[in-house]
Amino acid sequence: MKTNATTIQDAPSNQKQESLAEQKLEKAVSKNDIELGEIPAGGNDPNHFDILEAWYPIYYVEDLDKSKLTPFTLLDTDLVIWWDRNASSWRVFEDKCPHRLAPLSEGRIAEDGLLECPYHGWAFSGVGKCDRIPQQNEGGMAELSQRACVKSLPTTTRQGLLFAYPGKPENAEKTRVPIIEAIEESPDEWVCLNTFRDLPYDALTLSENVLDASHVPYTHHLTVGNRANATPVELEVLESGKQGFRGTWKEGPRRGTLGRQDTTFIAPGLMWHDLTSKQFGRTLTVVYATPIRKGFCRLFARFPFKFSSKTPGLFIKLTPRWYSHIGQNGVLEDDQIFLHHQERYFENAGGSANFVKAFYLPTKADSFVLELRQWVKQYTADPFPGATLPPALPRERLLDRYHSHTKNCASCSTARANIHRLRMGLAVTSAIAWATTPFLALTHSDNIVLAAVMTMASLFLGAAWFGLGKLEKRFDFGRDVPPRNLT
Repeated sequence: MKTNATTIQDAPSNQKQESLAEQKLEKAVSKNDIELGEIPAGGNDPNHFDILEAWYPIYYVEDLDKSKLTPFTLLDTDLVIWWDRNASSWRVFEDKCPHRLAPLSEGRIAEDGLLECPYHGWAFSGVGKCDRIPQQNEGGMAELSQRACVKSLPTTTRQGLLFAYPGKPENAEKTRVPIIEAIEESPDEWVCLNTFRDLPYDALTLSENVLDASHVPYTHHLTVGNRANATPVELEVLESGKQGFRGTWKEGPRRGTLGRQDTTFIAPGLMWHDLTSKQFGRTLTVVYATPIRKGFCRLFARFPFKFSSKTPGLFIKLTPRWYSHIGQNGVLEDDQIFLHHQERYFENAGGSANFVKAFYLPTKADSFVLELRQWVKQYTADPFPGATLPPALPRERLLDRYHSHTKNCASCSTARANIHRLRMGLAVTSAIAWATTPFLALTHSDNIVLAAVMTMASLFLGAAWFGLGKLEKRFDFGRDVPPRNLT
């Protein structure tokens, strides 16, 4: 539904009529669904978005290990991700054995490629059927019971992401996977930076934050923003409905020097900003917000670039993935702490059901935030209705990078391990050089130069050891003071 920020804020009780843009959008979606035999994300009820009936990204494929079981939580349901080599496919099961409810993620992939429970060795095929029960007598058939099966979620891999469908399995193939259409149209023309992180706030809070372009100059000052570029932000919602909305910022960021920025929100958790400028070419800022449980979500951020020159793209390709992740984690931490607390104030004020009173939104800069919260309220699309946020986390937990990113990132975990090994090698070498130097000076008076060289080498190795230690810590913890507060 197309809205005006002032109208919603000043008259929350007025009954709002559907705009022509909304009718156009809904008709187009309905016509397209009929032609393709599709079910729209969120189900067929025009007044309710069923949060289960949608595809959600849960992992970058490059961060998964085919030899290991990977746990994940989606919409408060614990899952286990594993590679079914018999079908050459990623599988996603509910993370509990039907026998005694032990977490399957603590088990293993057996020699025959089946998922084996750690408790009693029950083994399951890729579709969730029980293949064997070691404890039953020969000729027993308990494994044929439906009660012996594990719930398996439909999965698909698109654009390097593993998606899972938590709703009715028969609807999965009929429901569109939320992908970046621009990349799909011309994949070879784009260079893409990717990252992810488990965030200590709701998926809706993440979506709201990404849609809010006006916070960038202030929150991200000296990282990806600058206070000097702050201006009035005139956002306009162009069309809206159950499937999301589309809007524009005609002036665009950096005081209009980069051109118009278009924004799209695809329900329930995909959004992107689309910006084309003469200086940089076309740039997308894409974010998936995957709900884990109340108060936690996984962010998948993608930054596709289509440069007018090949040089910037080459530079990006040569940059180690782990190195860009360190910088991107710093950007996320610019607002991580205050968003964690802000959503608790919002919950105490009534949340989305009372957003027009909880928030004071007098300018057009808040138009997309209003549209998102109106969408949640109009289509009862809260992922965790009635749930309350857990107690606030201490600051050191909010700045934790290791558990929220590094240990689950193939690139960062490998780089951290290599840096740690290199530091240990430097420490041993430096200690040997330092211990050898006095011996050389005392026993070989004519080797003063060699002793001096050894001393300088040990000092250099010690400095390298110290510098790598600081780098290693950046994989584990974020900065306590954000750059914006340093000046």
